[in-house]
Amino acid sequence: MSNNTLPATTRTRLPATTEARQFVSITIGKQSFGIPVLLVHDVLGPQRITRIPLAPKEVAGSLNLRGRIVTAIQVRRRLGLDPLPADAETMSVVVEHQGELYSLIVDGVGEVLTLYDYDFESHPPTMSSRVREVSTGIYRLKDTLLVVLDVPSLLDFVRVEAA
Repeated sequence: MSNNTLPATTRTRLPATTEARQFVSITIGKQSFGIPVLLVHDVLGPQRITRIPLAPKEVAGSLNLRGRIVTAIQVRRRLGLDPLPADAETMSVVVEHQGELYSLIVDGVGEVLTLYDYDFESHPPTMSSRVREVSTGIYRLKDTLLVVLDVPSLLDFVRVEAA
């Protein structure tokens, strides 16, 4: 695809590469987020989670996934949002980070989206600093913004807690 075949508004933002990237879309509150599909191991429905004493508030506990212990993370708490009621249905996206599995507890999981590098944008100035800390940028979709989560930053809550 040449730069001249794109609409004029896109031509000015076109980087050197026009690669496609895939993201698993999730929702937290009314916001859509994307997790790079290559980081996702599983998508789970509600799970039995065992609490871990003295764990940071973001850690919901642990669960057993096919014989592996997985740390469950409350993404809402990590983003500074109020938790859902205890009886609310949630889903989890299991990701691997530094050889460990983490279950990211989210409000909902959508579909896999294929998006192009030339549509990727930096954070808007109005985005909360908490979301900016754990994301790399955005894609503007038809009805919403898709915030691309930076999983290592999202899971770096121990450093944030200490600060």
